[in-house]
Amino acid sequence: MNMDVLKETIETTDPYKRFGKVNRVVGLMIESKGPESSIGDVCLIHKKGSNHHPIKAEVVGFRDENILLMPYVEASNISPGSLVEATGKSLKVKVGTGLIGEVVDAFGDPLDGSMLPKGLAPVSTDQSPPNPMDRPPIREKMGVGVRVIDSLLTVGTGQRIGIFAGSGVGKSTLMGMIAKQTEADLNVIALVGERGREVREFIEKDLGAEGLKRSIVVVATSDQPALTRLKAAYTATAIAEYFRDRGKNVMFMMDSVTRVAMAQREIGLATGEPPTTKGYTPSVFAILPKLLERTGTNQLGSITAFYTVLVDGDDMNEPIADTVRGILDGHIVLDRALANKGQFPAVNILKSISRVMSNIASHDHKEAANRFRQLLSTYQNAEDLINIGAYKKGSSKDIDEAMQAYPQLISFLKQDVDEAVSIEDSVRILLSLMNRED
Repeated sequence: MNMDVLKETIETTDPYKRFGKVNRVVGLMIESKGPESSIGDVCLIHKKGSNHHPIKAEVVGFRDENILLMPYVEASNISPGSLVEATGKSLKVKVGTGLIGEVVDAFGDPLDGSMLPKGLAPVSTDQSPPNPMDRPPIREKMGVGVRVIDSLLTVGTGQRIGIFAGSGVGKSTLMGMIAKQTEADLNVIALVGERGREVREFIEKDLGAEGLKRSIVVVATSDQPALTRLKAAYTATAIAEYFRDRGKNVMFMMDSVTRVAMAQREIGLATGEPPTTKGYTPSVFAILPKLLERTGTNQLGSITAFYTVLVDGDDMNEPIADTVRGILDGHIVLDRALANKGQFPAVNILKSISRVMSNIASHDHKEAANRFRQLLSTYQNAEDLINIGAYKKGSSKDIDEAMQAYPQLISFLKQDVDEAVSIEDSVRILLSLMNRED
């Protein structure tokens, strides 16, 4: 090592370990007197009279010169006077190509308890979004293998789009289809606040062995502490950023951003924030743009992101859905009524939009997609009259055309889970269908 570097390292190294003591534990929060720390720093809480590993906790706030800590794991055996050691560092996870095919927890450790592969590099989980001037415009299509999305809601490489759905409408199955059939180099999938049963089910059934081979799955189940669930979202985003910065086109999926917001709400309420919009604290609406803006394009690569939003009571205007819709570059709405009719994927085309499709699709493609929407809208507006037999053929040329085309439109929208369709084939079928109608 260069002597100047060695000298500088010695001069800047802090030879002291700083400790504090636990004062009290209130709900999710541990309050300690010292040590000297900053927001976001990781501290180690040593259990009294125990040889067990210390508990990792993060500094989330301050109260009357005391530090407020939130543990990453269930806090047990902590008593007044337990030592709190400052590390002076924020949370980091190890990332590299060896992680592809692994299922990891919120801290980047394999969920099956195995050892991490060698050759991984430490990466901070909390990073700033790219400078807007460093983001190249989206000019290329990203095929996801789902006909309705590729043809009518075409996604661009580096676009961020929301999947809005109630529970049980098929969003996990749709995510599995995208992960298996996408043209991206690899997938990074965050399962935040999922039921424990669903995690393995998603990995084995929806994702499958082929999908897992090109994916990194980050998991934090609903029973884990709020901070762990929040960190899973940050860890998954940091992993995707690592591969983007190495020139890869990454497909990033998070299920669901609503549960990330719920985790932040728990943290905010525990630190004393006032509940504002339907019980959500102000910090929820502060972290969402910071988290969602981290994906997208930069000068080196791209992250094409799908964020699912679990809408309460199928209310598309609830606070989180409304906020996320305003941040992202488009939204796909899954409709329970369509799912009940047996349509999969249950995408409501008339309520969904891709904001970059106009920049990346050809003129003929856009014309065909608009024609498709027009026919579907005309039929749905007259559907009640048609069903009760009150409409007479010949009364309206537009409705007659829509009635004739409707069975083919619905057939086009349906796709089997294992049916693989390229983006070129999806667009070709759409153009052929609309030309026949003309």
